[in-house]
Amino acid sequence: MAAPELRADRNRLTPEAALQNGRWVKLICGAGNQDLAAIEDLCALYTAAGIHCIDIAADTGVAEAARRGMDWAVARGAQRPWLMVSLSDGSDPHFRKASFEPSRCPSDCPRPCQKVCPALAIGDHGGVQAERCYGCGRCLPACPLGLIDEQQQWLSAEAVPELLRSINPDAVELHTQAGRQSAFEARLSQLKASGVPLQRLAISCGLERGAGSQETTPLSSRELARELWQRFGALRQAGYRPLWQLDGRPMSGDVGVGTARSAVKLLEAIAPWAPPGPLQLAGGTNGKTIELLGPSHRAAGVAFGGMARSLLQPWLQEADERGQPLRDIPELEAIARTSVMALIQPWLER
Repeated sequence: MAAPELRADRNRLTPEAALQNGRWVKLICGAGNQDLAAIEDLCALYTAAGIHCIDIAADTGVAEAARRGMDWAVARGAQRPWLMVSLSDGSDPHFRKASFEPSRCPSDCPRPCQKVCPALAIGDHGGVQAERCYGCGRCLPACPLGLIDEQQQWLSAEAVPELLRSINPDAVELHTQAGRQSAFEARLSQLKASGVPLQRLAISCGLERGAGSQETTPLSSRELARELWQRFGALRQAGYRPLWQLDGRPMSGDVGVGTARSAVKLLEAIAPWAPPGPLQLAGGTNGKTIELLGPSHRAAGVAFGGMARSLLQPWLQEADERGQPLRDIPELEAIARTSVMALIQPWLER
């Protein structure tokens, strides 16, 4: 018997057409997220809803989980989105993991770190579950004794080509910061060495200065534009088509509706100075983002990360307690699907 149709009837756009028409929607699973069960459900439900791209950690197990989720949705009539792998050209909060030794915690500690963790990565009596942590950093200032450390997850230059060949993604996202042009070009050479053809190379950058900078103030919009133009020159020489991901307030879309303003303000500031290529909102994006865009905006689309994941967290948690995937529990899946559609449908149908 044929699988039931899960997606609403709509004019389906290919990922490239969605970029050109301002209807692009991307799911960010998290550059450090390795929670395979949750990733599989996230990819299943968001693919079924009609997104155009799924951004994952550079991990073969994560890629396999994402594709299993996509396959589930495609079998029910969905269009397969691009699979995008996230890399960085240097130290970056998206590629860190929190850790601490629970034996050092006082027995009467109220565990504020656990309360602020959006990934539910900190257990009642243990430390951080590394596979769930995606580096938001909210636990770091929450610990009253400063016992939590952060560890960068760095992929060596030698590992990149073979890893990309094994995953064979449709696109790559490269996180960069000001002052790292040489490191950026080194990563580009590693991408070329893999031989994997890419539909797009997304460049994720915000107003934060790179580690080690003597400046303490954020970049100005013109300074950021200058950095993007430098990246554009290297991309053009390497033969890649860019997608500019403007990271307004990283990993914060689930904090509150006000974070949406950061991404929109960055888009408005950078649009007059940006190099050629689609401009995509990210960092603090949520359901309010589309309402804040003016009539003359240049947004090619949006990426939802923290908001997309936190939206499904209650049902993912309940499914985990039942010992089943969320997508295989019809009554929970139906509720979760309604929430997903409410978030992304305004972009799909604008």
